[in-house]
Amino acid sequence: MIRTAGLVKTYRMGKIEVPALGGVDIEISEGEYVALVGPSGSGKSTLLNMIGCLDRPTSGSVFIEGVDVSGCNGSELARIRRQKMGFIFQMFNLIPTLDALENVMLPMTFAGSRRGERITRARELLELVGLSERAKHKPSELSGGEQQRVAIARALANDPPVLLADEPTGNLDTKTGKAIIGFLEKLNEEGKTMIVVTHNPEIASKAQRVISMRDDILER
Repeated sequence: MIRTAGLVKTYRMGKIEVPALGGVDIEISEGEYVALVGPSGSGKSTLLNMIGCLDRPTSGSVFIEGVDVSGCNGSELARIRRQKMGFIFQMFNLIPTLDALENVMLPMTFAGSRRGERITRARELLELVGLSERAKHKPSELSGGEQQRVAIARALANDPPVLLADEPTGNLDTKTGKAIIGFLEKLNEEGKTMIVVTHNPEIASKAQRVISMRDDILER
């Protein structure tokens, strides 16, 4: 499903080069649940962004279903993100001026779905995450756990085969975090390929494989 080869990412800060990835080779199979762990600054989120086509490598390659996406242009990368990837962030990243239903509909809007189809699908997804009665509430009217469930529903909007989550329980209390962990596990059991960046040992314990990173490379 996903493979990286010699993946390098270096950021420039003025005249200073800051290494973020130092030649990473990984393979992730379809339907696998992988946790990326390691100290802050070890390159976990950078690797996730490369896999999700949110950023470009300095050198090396990212293969999605056998296709090297490293040389794709902006519109091609946007198409891959729409069709292949669902994103769940620590800060939820919901649009504050849109209600829950409209936030879930947004990826389908970019994909060109018809409005009626978007509304039906968004309502189904909100019901799936237990928020059908909160559909018309804006993010400021929702708890942190409710916002994260809206974010999960949004990530599922275009039915992507891969879900990428960056510290999905980082801003949640323990009880709510456990509920989100259980929901992610259920999605994996239903066939979604799951890649999660986390400091939470409970999430890591649910993964089929744990990849440890330190100082921009994989620990062996």
